[in-house]
Amino acid sequence: MSNSALPPNDSEMTLVQHLLDLKATLTRSILAIIVLFICLFPFANEIYNYISEPLTRYLPAGTSMIATAVASPFLTPFKLSFVLAIYLAMPFLLYQIWRFIAPALYKHEKQLVAPILFFSSFLFYAGGLFAYYVVFPLVFGFLSQAAPDGVTIATDITLYLDFVIKMFFAFGMAFEVPIVTVLLILTGMTTPEKLSHSRPYIVVGAFVIGMLLTPPDIISQTLLAVPMWLLFEIGLLVGAYVIKRRKQSASDDDPEPDDSTTVKQNTTDNGQVDSGEFVEPKYQYDNRYADQVDDDLDWDAEFDNIESEMSTLDKQYKKDQETKKDKQNRQASEKGEINDDKKSDSTETVSDKKTD
Repeated sequence: MSNSALPPNDSEMTLVQHLLDLKATLTRSILAIIVLFICLFPFANEIYNYISEPLTRYLPAGTSMIATAVASPFLTPFKLSFVLAIYLAMPFLLYQIWRFIAPALYKHEKQLVAPILFFSSFLFYAGGLFAYYVVFPLVFGFLSQAAPDGVTIATDITLYLDFVIKMFFAFGMAFEVPIVTVLLILTGMTTPEKLSHSRPYIVVGAFVIGMLLTPPDIISQTLLAVPMWLLFEIGLLVGAYVIKRRKQSASDDDPEPDDSTTVKQNTTDNGQVDSGEFVEPKYQYDNRYADQVDDDLDWDAEFDNIESEMSTLDKQYKKDQETKKDKQNRQASEKGEINDDKKSDSTETVSDKKTD
């Protein structure tokens, strides 16, 4: 099998090698999650108390969270530890994914993947922190005050954990908008100009996503939509800046021939040429093949010869066409005479039969 489609300095891997590499990648990822889970599980109750603090601060005095299922007091902290282990292992998991696909990438693609992995992990955690420290206090404060009179707020620990996990991953993925925007621009799927013209639709889409991923209140929806819009603007600026730098570096690496200046020459009375200052020419000519042109050639005579040859060929073509046409007419007339003779013969034969 040909290696022409492979990146430089890389060799083709067999299917067994790919499967072994995938097995090693999955094994490392699972081991990383298990190690983090083992480290976090002894502190599962303390971690849950920390996670539930944005809600418990707004609970009425003398109330607390409840567990409606029999196994909830054990399974909920267990689930929290497992999800948190995956959450914390995300950079290592992304690195394993990059390591698995790295042999199929070119050098410039590998250079692009490293900063994307770093900033995507940073923005993912930034989204979770923003949800915990900014969104949760505002949302839970609003929901606790919106409860009707006579209704006691007693949230189930399992339902609260599901809500928190959903919000963490929703804000974490929403904060990846700059990465997606930059990738769309760098891969050539779109341009900064097209994205800037689509800004109204993107703003509406951000609010729609906020409505779908957050509780049915305007505060959480706005707190998710506005950061997504601002992060889109940041990604748009970064993508436009990177494209501009690429064009500048490409023009610097491959400069065009400098034919923009010529030496101004002044002829003196003695016939000598004095070189003067560089001036900008009004027109630029392509003189790359000037050494292959015979300056002594009479182009007017050459064109006259070509024209006479073309007229001769035209006359010869018309003459051949007339000859061909005459030949066809002659053949058609001969065929017509033969047919007339046959008709006359057949008529005579019929008349003779009638006479008999």
